[in-house]
Amino acid sequence: MAESSYQCSVSQGFNFQKDSQDTIGHIVSLKIGDTALLADFELSDPMDNQNHVKVFGVLDSIFWNGGYADPVQFSCNVSTANKNTLFAMLHKSLSNTTIEFEFVTYKYDPDTKKFFKCFHSGDAGALKGLVLKEGGDLAMQISEDEGYEVPSPKNFNFTLGVMPEDSQMAIHVAVSTDGKFAKQFGIATGA
Repeated sequence: MAESSYQCSVSQGFNFQKDSQDTIGHIVSLKIGDTALLADFELSDPMDNQNHVKVFGVLDSIFWNGGYADPVQFSCNVSTANKNTLFAMLHKSLSNTTIEFEFVTYKYDPDTKKFFKCFHSGDAGALKGLVLKEGGDLAMQISEDEGYEVPSPKNFNFTLGVMPEDSQMAIHVAVSTDGKFAKQFGIATGA
């Protein structure tokens, strides 16, 4: 199984520079249980820097081992408002660990001289899953300390592991602006 692993530039994610070729990414949306977190960062769209996108978090890293039952694990920086919501969630009993999330990671293609989506949840809507458990603990953490990569806006590191739910979804991967494919995420069960 080929893994997908990306280290992203938080600085470039917050302050997009069209002459920089660093990999960047966003957690576009995130819902944990019944709580939809805010997409409250408005950032430059790397594929068209004249436009802006609203996102929940700026990726620091994202990893998937490539198997349909493997979790997607990511680290991103989020706003103060989202930090406070997540902190409260972690200190209560989290009875509903369902997840819905959308993400996109961008790389630069030196041949076409454009950014392209190299690893993303696609256009079919949010991927669905459950918070990953590691040794009985939820794979979900929020830092109380501010991120250091950019001084403004205030941001805080958040990590999450997401296991796929029992349905067949797809994660999209690309190696260039033209070399694109989709891989299965999750297995449909039942009748």
